[in-house]
Amino acid sequence: MKEVKSLVARSAFGVCSYLGQKMGLSTDRVRLYFIYASFVTLGSPIIVYLVMAFWLNVKKYIKAGRNMLWS
Repeated sequence: MKEVKSLVARSAFGVCSYLGQKMGLSTDRVRLYFIYASFVTLGSPIIVYLVMAFWLNVKKYIKAGRNMLWS
């Protein structure tokens, strides 16, 4: 079970860990909130999650581009 959990944590986009760090919550709790909210609202938080994942990737590439530019 630990192997599956670590695989999911590594292959996820990092949205839950980012939100957990910003709000001061554990990553597991943020994941549970996303899961519960998805069941209650019939999946609409999944769209929010994917948009946030896209935004975090864009932000990462912009920062990487700036670092290469100034090197």
